[in-house]
Amino acid sequence: MDIWFNRGTVPDLLPAAAVSIGNFDGVHTGHRHILQKLKAEAAARGLPAVAVVFEPQPNEFFARLRGGTPPARLSPLRDKLGLLRDSGCVDAVRVLHFGPLFAAQPAQRFIDTVLLAELNTRYLLVGDDFRFGRSREGGFDLLQAQTAFVTEQTPSILVAGERASSTAVRSALQAGRLDRAAQILGHDYVLSGRVKHGKKLGRQMGCPTANVHLPPHHYALSGVFVVEAAGRFGRRRGVASFGRNPTVETDGGQKLEVHIFDFSGNLYGERLTVHFLHKLHDEEKFADLDSLRRRIHADMVLARNWR
Repeated sequence: MDIWFNRGTVPDLLPAAAVSIGNFDGVHTGHRHILQKLKAEAAARGLPAVAVVFEPQPNEFFARLRGGTPPARLSPLRDKLGLLRDSGCVDAVRVLHFGPLFAAQPAQRFIDTVLLAELNTRYLLVGDDFRFGRSREGGFDLLQAQTAFVTEQTPSILVAGERASSTAVRSALQAGRLDRAAQILGHDYVLSGRVKHGKKLGRQMGCPTANVHLPPHHYALSGVFVVEAAGRFGRRRGVASFGRNPTVETDGGQKLEVHIFDFSGNLYGERLTVHFLHKLHDEEKFADLDSLRRRIHADMVLARNWR
């Protein structure tokens, strides 16, 4: 799968493309339905299948512009690109920077500059709630009126009676319903990052942890979890703390720390993919480190014995 971060990376000889546009945050079952149809339509037309995504996501950009808190991000860009690759449905992803100039452009200009001049779009597939351009002025009617390409939209996908959406996944994660999140996603909820040095308190407490560096987004889940970590050692069960570590931290940033069962070795600088399977409990602030140590070891037993 090719990744195009700027116009100069798009092949000059791209003859035409079948395109879908969206945030694809989490790449859930609704997204996969769109991607599977895109793949089929692209194959029928002999075209490459291209997904167009935005970074930052528009809702994040506008929330910061208004001085608010952005919605929780499900998948940092690297994880999102990995999920799109793993779908097996797209040949390339065009990553568009969403900034003030981009947000202010008229909808027709986006069509002319990105869909036509850059990607030479011949088939376009969007979700039933897709809006674009300045003040969200563009929609399906404007796209369908274009004569250079065919536009179709897909209906919402229901999972156990609920519309599959990134919002539904966020709600499930915030409620600690990892099973429900996985049902909507169609896969485990995952985050990945490189292991960095930390305070090494876990080692002192008999449970060394890998401190997984994540992009500084606001994430939907927090607490202590049963996880599986994937890396050069394969995939192993573990227990993870994801949150603000109120007993030992004061900076307020979210941190992901993973203790991997039956593994000892140096993981600094290596990338781990963490699969969140089950929430054990919310974060707690303990009076002292000994109380924290006892709770950590109890959580290790629970995580080993889960299922």
